[in-house]
Amino acid sequence: MPDLSNTAAFPFVCEGGLVLDQSTFIMKPGQALELENFEPDIEGGYRRINGFQKFVGQTVPETASSTEPVLMTTVFNNYVLAARGTNIFSSASTLLTTKIVSGTGMTGAGTITVKSTTSFSSSGTLFIDSEQFTYTGKSATSFTGVTRAANSTTAADHSATAVVSETWTSRDSSRTSATKYSFEKFNFDGNDKIIVVDGNNDPTVFNTSLSATDVTTSSVEGAKHVTAFKSHMFYSGMASTPQELVFSQPFDEDAFSSGSGAGSIKVDDNIVGLKVFRDNLFIFCENRIFKLGGSSLSDFAIVPVTRNIGCINGDTIQEFAGDLIFLGPDGLRTIAGTARIGDVELGTISSNVQSLFRENISDSGSFTSLVIPDKTQYRIFFSKEGGGEKSTVGIICVMKGQAFEFAKLRGLRPACADTVIQEGDVIPLHGSFDGIIYRQDQGDTFDGELIRAKYRSPDLTFNDPGIRKHMQRVNINYAPESTIDADLFVRYDYEAQNSTRPAAYALDSLNVAGIYGSGVYNTTSYGGPTQPIVRKAVEGSGFAVALRVEDGANSTAPYSLKGFQLEYQLGARR
Repeated sequence: MPDLSNTAAFPFVCEGGLVLDQSTFIMKPGQALELENFEPDIEGGYRRINGFQKFVGQTVPETASSTEPVLMTTVFNNYVLAARGTNIFSSASTLLTTKIVSGTGMTGAGTITVKSTTSFSSSGTLFIDSEQFTYTGKSATSFTGVTRAANSTTAADHSATAVVSETWTSRDSSRTSATKYSFEKFNFDGNDKIIVVDGNNDPTVFNTSLSATDVTTSSVEGAKHVTAFKSHMFYSGMASTPQELVFSQPFDEDAFSSGSGAGSIKVDDNIVGLKVFRDNLFIFCENRIFKLGGSSLSDFAIVPVTRNIGCINGDTIQEFAGDLIFLGPDGLRTIAGTARIGDVELGTISSNVQSLFRENISDSGSFTSLVIPDKTQYRIFFSKEGGGEKSTVGIICVMKGQAFEFAKLRGLRPACADTVIQEGDVIPLHGSFDGIIYRQDQGDTFDGELIRAKYRSPDLTFNDPGIRKHMQRVNINYAPESTIDADLFVRYDYEAQNSTRPAAYALDSLNVAGIYGSGVYNTTSYGGPTQPIVRKAVEGSGFAVALRVEDGANSTAPYSLKGFQLEYQLGARR
């Protein structure tokens, strides 16, 4: 029987996120040297992310070539709006109100209940995600005589907020040389509207029937940014007046009489974005930030927030965790507003991963971002012009308590993004460079492609780098959400070329059913099925030990790494 008298244990929880800009010698045990396609979880640990799925089954029509990216996507009046090339399109229908589950109630002819079938043909073919359906009739709120998996497509589960579409409908085809869109949803007169700007054309307003009306005033032609503030519509980013902020008269986005309350304000730097926050309009410029207070032409007042820091790109500005977050030249920053008027603090929050921001800011041609509020999560994406999937890097920022934790994303390539709250459901959307609208944070794959996730711990010395440790076991506290396929790797002495490299230890959820006390010690798992503790006997020794977890060769459901406990015996001092 082995001598266990000098066996020790070193436990740690997974917290702190990705750290790239500190020495591994001083990192906290729970931090990560690699954390890719894991998200710091507000409930604790690192969770393998969900994937993304098609939100609308059909590709947004191209207007010139298949290389055109989607320039805008959002949901308005339950329709999906998307811009591509010289056209703005809408989905042909509103969102589903019922969830369709493959093999249940819809194996043959059946009914799909929706909010409205207006604009659909009396019979035909429908798209939901990648699945096609044929139908023989319709009522006001349902399609009847429905057969699933038409035209050799595959039946699948569909979300209650998936979009059922017949085809995309053109809403405005007269746009030329459009760049990335900005938009604002507003209601000045009791009617919901959305206004879009694209940096080259007249601003365009859509009502709930999606008919388009252009704002033809020359002073706002080619605006890049638009927002509603104090019942005025504010425009900026015009090529001829990049430092000017133009606002309409109250309650009318298309009226600009100075005698009726319209006007303009100039700042001393080029404007890159606008955001309303805590009763002020924040004006982000290339090298400065201002805020506008007041409620009308008579008392609008602009004051500097800082003259030392600007915003790299307006598409990075989001309201997040009670603050505004944006990309500055030195990384990710927040504007923390308090109840005291004028007390605004600026601070960089991305120091742990500053090198990751620095290398992507300089060579990115496209930026986009979104927020997943129920996870207190901000996602920012950097894409190189003309690059493929691997040319896009995403970064997750999660606020946990008063701290920010980070992780890296690979495999998502948004050209634009938006988060829609629909009947309490958070729907993070992105439009791709290949013309498809996807919903993030859905499913276990990237639209059918495997998700590759990686975690690596710091190099752990157990507070004494001079003593050799002979590893006995690794106990893994994790939470699988379904069957998973992942591997544990144990690495020694900073992964030096001559260090011990044991083979992978399988970490899967097939053993999750093992209940505490019923399994065989050291061979199976104990703990409950939601957060089992898997005990793995391991080999090797070294002065420092690191753990890796990587997804295997098969599709895997999300799972959370909560913490580890390493059991070891003490060896000789070097």
